[in-house]
Amino acid sequence: MNPEKDFAPLTPNIVRALNDKLYEKRKVAALEIENIIRVCNGALMFALFPGVRNRERLIAPLSSLSRLVRDFVAQNNTMQIKHVIQTLSQEFALSQHPHSRKGGLIGLAACSIALGKDSGLYLKELIEPVLTCFNDADSRLRYYACEALYNIVKVARGAVLPHFNVLFDGLSKLAADPDPNVKSGSELLDRLLKDIVTESNKFDLVGFIPLLRERIYSNNQYARQFIISWILVLVSVPDINLLDYLPEILDGLFQILGDNGKEIRKMCEVVLGEFLKEIKKNPSSVKFAEMANILVIHCQTTDDLIQLTAMCWMREFIQLAGRVMLPYSSGILTAVLPCLAYDDRKKSILYSGEETTGIKEVANVCNQSLMKLVTPEDDEPDEPKPAAQRQIEPNPEDSLPKQEGTASGE
Repeated sequence: MNPEKDFAPLTPNIVRALNDKLYEKRKVAALEIENIIRVCNGALMFALFPGVRNRERLIAPLSSLSRLVRDFVAQNNTMQIKHVIQTLSQEFALSQHPHSRKGGLIGLAACSIALGKDSGLYLKELIEPVLTCFNDADSRLRYYACEALYNIVKVARGAVLPHFNVLFDGLSKLAADPDPNVKSGSELLDRLLKDIVTESNKFDLVGFIPLLRERIYSNNQYARQFIISWILVLVSVPDINLLDYLPEILDGLFQILGDNGKEIRKMCEVVLGEFLKEIKKNPSSVKFAEMANILVIHCQTTDDLIQLTAMCWMREFIQLAGRVMLPYSSGILTAVLPCLAYDDRKKSILYSGEETTGIKEVANVCNQSLMKLVTPEDDEPDEPKPAAQRQIEPNPEDSLPKQEGTASGE
């Protein structure tokens, strides 16, 4: 970084402190940036990073900048604020020097704190460089990125929802981070984001589903746990109707149900149980036909829990959807009939111990229920008269296009 470069309105002392290898000095610089932005923006809110020790000692350096910020004329404030954010982003957070990157992160968080509710106007500029640092090779820097983003999101609250997909994408990667401190920091940020989604009625579910559909096929245990935890949250929000999009994620849920981790399997059981309860409550709004073949596939798996769960879903589908399921009879019978030969030892506990059911028992109910859907009219042949008429009295016009096609071909 060029020491002679002008970073105004950041003072040389601030620039040096942001580049310092000591965390305490970078923190002091961040507080000074916060003061500059607050004066620039006319904001009165004052906040500090959670968990910082010796807060009183860190507040003291703000007085040294009082004269500077008073002299800082607040005309075209938006331009000045954007300039500060851009400087912190390009010259610090995205710098090649690790201490500069750490300083940039803490500086961007300080900007967000100083801006308060108005930080929503600058979220794209604040968030993007921080998310870039999520991919940094230095685990300490990834942790600082979590801390910075936590403060940005905490201040902005619901204003971050238009940026939810990029935040979710970044967090889903950190959920599998090998460093325990980074994972801990990401979990803190994750809980904050879940609170914001739960309390808001502006969550864009339609825009989120494609990302959820992609990430649900992750094979990483931590990523799977992250995905399931979010589905549980979304299912619990009254204003979010995830049932409409169940066909897009049902296959992925059944694959997660086969995870080796007991806790993940249990979480997935709970999610599937919640969905099935909603299906029973609102069968008229369920897209049974779009999920029938998914169940047929998982009814034939070798995993007992997946097979039993899929078979229980099939039983409910046949009973709730009725004749809608008849076009899928061939596949259903292919999956069900072999299970009728199982013995009673092939059992599993379903839905958090609410019931113990055998696969053979459920398969038999599916078979009987499917048979009841067939009526005598289904065995009657189609009326042959129209076909006979076409053979005896062909329409001359039907052959006309063929003749024209032959002529053109020659």
